[in-house]
Amino acid sequence: MRLLFKASQSSRLRKITEAIPPILVASAAVCGLVIGVRHLGRLEGLELNYFDRFVQLHPDEGSDPRLLVVAVTQDDIQALDRWPASDRTIDQLLQKLKQYRPRIIGLDIYRDLPVEPGNAELTARLQVNDNIVAVCKVGDDKGLGVAPPTVVPKTRLGFSDLVLDRDGVVRRGLLFMTPEKTSKCPATTSFSLQLALKYLSQQGVRAQLTPDKNLKIGTATFPAIASNSSGYQNVDARGYQVLINYRSPTAVARQVSLSDVLSDSINPSWVEDKIVLVGVTATEIKDYFYTPYDLSQQPETKGKMAGVLVHAQILSQLLSTTLDGRSLFWYWSETTEILWIWAWSLLGGAIAWYVRPSWLLGVIGASALLGLGSICFVLFLQKGWIPLVPPALGLVGTSGAIVAYQAYFKARPSGAKTNNSAEQSFSSPTTAAGTQSTRTILKERYQIVRNIGAGGFGHTFLAEDTQRPGKPYCVVKQLIPSSDERYMQLARRLFQSEAEALEILGSFDRIPQLLAYFEQDRQFYLVEEFIQGHPLSEELVPGKRLSETEVVALLKDVLLVLDFIHQRSVIHRDIKPSNIIRRQSDNSLVLVDFGSVKQLQTQITMAQEKYTVAIGTMGYAAPEQFFGKPVFSSDIYALGTIGIQAVTGIPPTELDEDPTTHEVIWRHHVPAINDTLAAILNKMVRYYPSNRFQSATAVLRALESVYIY
Repeated sequence: MRLLFKASQSSRLRKITEAIPPILVASAAVCGLVIGVRHLGRLEGLELNYFDRFVQLHPDEGSDPRLLVVAVTQDDIQALDRWPASDRTIDQLLQKLKQYRPRIIGLDIYRDLPVEPGNAELTARLQVNDNIVAVCKVGDDKGLGVAPPTVVPKTRLGFSDLVLDRDGVVRRGLLFMTPEKTSKCPATTSFSLQLALKYLSQQGVRAQLTPDKNLKIGTATFPAIASNSSGYQNVDARGYQVLINYRSPTAVARQVSLSDVLSDSINPSWVEDKIVLVGVTATEIKDYFYTPYDLSQQPETKGKMAGVLVHAQILSQLLSTTLDGRSLFWYWSETTEILWIWAWSLLGGAIAWYVRPSWLLGVIGASALLGLGSICFVLFLQKGWIPLVPPALGLVGTSGAIVAYQAYFKARPSGAKTNNSAEQSFSSPTTAAGTQSTRTILKERYQIVRNIGAGGFGHTFLAEDTQRPGKPYCVVKQLIPSSDERYMQLARRLFQSEAEALEILGSFDRIPQLLAYFEQDRQFYLVEEFIQGHPLSEELVPGKRLSETEVVALLKDVLLVLDFIHQRSVIHRDIKPSNIIRRQSDNSLVLVDFGSVKQLQTQITMAQEKYTVAIGTMGYAAPEQFFGKPVFSSDIYALGTIGIQAVTGIPPTELDEDPTTHEVIWRHHVPAINDTLAAILNKMVRYYPSNRFQSATAVLRALESVYIY
């Protein structure tokens, strides 16, 4: 019995020992890949989305009793019968408020120009009342901003500028900065910080910079956001920015209207010894910003908050952190984040190695992801923002790698041998993780610079052509090696198809030029012209609508390319925003990624080739593509969905379809759209190909009849 027990122990120990190397290698490779993708900013959007979701789930902390917002509402503007309000109206408002003895008044309404009548009275009041803080706008690097009232000194001035993330959402508060010399606004302190400092100074609380250049108010320190803090990657962190700890989605402070104050319909205690912010909440003024909340049901303000309320959120955070000990958001160091991601990658590998059967693996894997999300949410309630998406990808990616590893060895015939020599390991320019080393030189010419993408059939790299003057950049596409012969045949056909298409089409300046096509070390490579610019997907962010003029220009630009390729019997089959590049040199749209083209071979009969490979992107691909039967109008369908996305601000996967006709339902999102343009877009995305425009030329001709007023 003792011998059997020892043998069982030995067997178990051997299994554990055998599992360590593959789990370590797979987890390290996946973790490194995830971290690399993260540093390129590819996961930032997902991380910010989960941040927003946690903000929405966070308990509402209610109104800040130290604040009062005097809102200029839609009804106020209708009662005034004008906007901007006259200086006399603003002066009367300030006079009414003063009689209730507020501690500070913040005027979040621009007064850079006189608005008669009443300018003399308002000017005198702004000059002598030292508890009124006015605003100006610094503007961006190119703009001149908005000037402040001329009589307000810099000590009673704050800039109103807010920081927008790449998706247009305000998650960061800019506390102070140095304006450009060309700006009309000289303020170096934000509107909210200026109000907070004046309020706190009356309580003997002072602000200072610590030796490490962090803002300290009283005993509270407000560390600045770095360019790579938590979910952010390579963001513009200039000035002094902090992550906004939103207090409430609907009631950061008590609100009264302009009319309420002017008619003496407010309780004096609401104003006495408070900070009063005066600003506009009327929707027609459009001083609204996207926030992590998405609670409004009004289309024009959905997910948005008035600018004065965003300032109130930041102001409340400054006060409550300093006076009440309210927590600030904190982050881990980069080293801790890497260890965190690797730990979950290791867990994913261990689960995949030891858990059987597959359904149980799925249950335990899902439970692990749920546990990860729960940990992140609990820490978020304690104001800790830690990575969620990267460790989730690490867990899933390593699990998949281990499952594939085990399946490979299980499928190998008995007696098969491996060659693990160093010479074998370094003979190929591909690393163990499947990506090119930056030291790799292909065909003794193309120096790999960095990995810029990966898809189902290969990797894409930025490279330098070392044999051309100036070593210009080019794009290198590499076919991913596989032991599955059917997969290899399909991939070879698609690569060959892209090379042939680019050879034919590259003469057009809106399509990358083919530079080389070769095989090296049993890998297939395609080299094409590098297009300097940004993808159209960066312009079509959710919630952002382009003007009808911009949409028509976009459609015409891409249709010119489609007309060219269709006349040469080529269907692109993967028209989507990320495959359309806005070229930096001339702002033109360039169509890229011909890895999914389908050349029409008129000499091949339907009997010889009845079906083809189904390729495309969900939401953009026409219905017939998923049956492997693309036609010219399939590309027109995809472009039509991009046009609809541009006018609605809604991704195509989020649009409904008629359950009977399967047609896309979108018109109700933009009822005021030009009828002719709407009809053209509808015809471009008809479910049945025969009901669509049959050529790019036909769409171009139809667009000539669109008149935008």
